[in-house]
Amino acid sequence: MTVLLDRPVAAPRARVAAARDPFIDLLRVVGMALIVFQHWTIPVLDYDGDRLTTGNALSTPGVWVVTWLSQVMPLVFFAGGAANAIGYLRSAGSRAAVPAPSWLAVRLRRLAWPLLPLAAVWIPLPHILLSLGVPAQPLEVGAKLTGQLLWFLAVYLIAVTATPYALRLHERYGWRVPVALAAAAVLTDVARFSSGLDAVGYLNVVFVWMAVHQLGFFYAEGRLRAAWALALGGFGAAALLVTYGPYPGSMIGLPGAEVSNMAPPTLAMLAVGLGQVGLAVWLRPALVRLPTRRLLDWAGPRIMTMYLWHMPALFAVTGVVVVLLGVDTPRPGSILWFAGWPVWFGLLCLVMWPLLKGFARFETPPSLPYGTAGWGGMLAAAGLVGGGVLTLTVGGFAPGGGPFLAVLALLGGLLLTAPRTRV
Repeated sequence: MTVLLDRPVAAPRARVAAARDPFIDLLRVVGMALIVFQHWTIPVLDYDGDRLTTGNALSTPGVWVVTWLSQVMPLVFFAGGAANAIGYLRSAGSRAAVPAPSWLAVRLRRLAWPLLPLAAVWIPLPHILLSLGVPAQPLEVGAKLTGQLLWFLAVYLIAVTATPYALRLHERYGWRVPVALAAAAVLTDVARFSSGLDAVGYLNVVFVWMAVHQLGFFYAEGRLRAAWALALGGFGAAALLVTYGPYPGSMIGLPGAEVSNMAPPTLAMLAVGLGQVGLAVWLRPALVRLPTRRLLDWAGPRIMTMYLWHMPALFAVTGVVVVLLGVDTPRPGSILWFAGWPVWFGLLCLVMWPLLKGFARFETPPSLPYGTAGWGGMLAAAGLVGGGVLTLTVGGFAPGGGPFLAVLALLGGLLLTAPRTRV
């Protein structure tokens, strides 16, 4: 495998984009904006003086249909697949071709480096706030959820690490690769629901998200055609699966639901993802004509910071408004709920702005004279970074040894991508 992956991927049958694609940039920025908007909008918060309870505004009957568009993780993975293909194939086809391990080392540094300031703040913060008399239960909720949202990075790291090999499969087998991944997702759900073992469903973390990621390769080559058919087929299949299958209508997890389409992802999520990709590509001509260049130039270098810090901003506002002042969230859909949006979002943006100013600089890792990377070291680095992110996803930043072990793993992975002496 080392010999296979060290060779550059063969030239694609269709021309790969030679510069940044504004459509992919727009999907990434709009996707992140919708994620933040949804996370800031859907919590229904109540504090009784002892415990903070969190509900979900999208659990309102009939509102689940909104999640077929607002759950944009499929588009984020699709855009990531296109960006990875464009970046890797362009580097492999350049005069100074970048070996696959070196390409992976750059991606690992860009994914892991912004996590260090998050850990530097959140590891001591619960202890400091507890010593100041902040109630333990609301603080634990915030510390755990901050880490749980890192699941996306853990899965995306798998996609990035697999990109060189996935591109070779794509070049050799084409559409058979996403079809095989979709078939594996079908078999996984059949095994899950027939056996009652939900743990089996976590195989779809790879099958579902890698299938959508693989579609980005076709877009990068200009081979993703008949987008309208993909949109109709995807959303139509999702409607059939929800109507006649064991799948809930919502594409996000809801309190009290027996089945979630997100944790783990299901075949219904894959179908909605296909529909979203088809719809987005179909609308591409109109989307790229929008005057978004300045917005993309500003938001692009801050996407990771927004993702990592938008929930801490929410917890800061919640701590003051809900826990300290005792103002609970109004009933979703009520007049007070809509009327309170400007104030709520204003407070969140007020907290988020200095976080963006302070931490966006960490999206660019230190520029160092990195040496030649090998596959063994880079796979070990990916394993350490992935293990660190997964540890934070499972346990969050709640007090204990988990966050320290996670940071040690992140640092170990970064050290494996450090400069090496050329022999």
